[in-house]
Amino acid sequence: MSTLTKPNHIGRKISRIRELRDMKQEALAQALGTNQQAVSLIENSETIDEEKLIAVAKALGVTVEAIKNFSEEAAINYFNNIYDNDISGSIVNANANHCSFNPLDKMMEVVDENKKLYERLLQAEKDKIEYLEKLLKEK
Repeated sequence: MSTLTKPNHIGRKISRIRELRDMKQEALAQALGTNQQAVSLIENSETIDEEKLIAVAKALGVTVEAIKNFSEEAAINYFNNIYDNDISGSIVNANANHCSFNPLDKMMEVVDENKKLYERLLQAEKDKIEYLEKLLKEK
């Protein structure tokens, strides 16, 4: 068997992209409005019609061209380039995960919300005690 030409098996490409996106066949089936067996048939098909390919691409969150042009080697090179380390061993693009908000501010907002909730619960308990004491005095 010659390895010079690889068949353009669109189903395998869909399967591999789905796996790389950490998605199960059931999840893809749900996004497509079908069942797992139908997704299995798609992934075992060498070709699929354009309309179905557009729907699959949308469900996977990629373009049709990304599916058609997908190759395992390109994916490996892509990830190797992202995690290309400099001499000190730190990631070159350290600002890739830069937050657009201050995490400490968000944490303090949560603390304030919890404090307000606690105060409301405490007041509700005080109101209950007051009501029960009132009932006891009436008897």
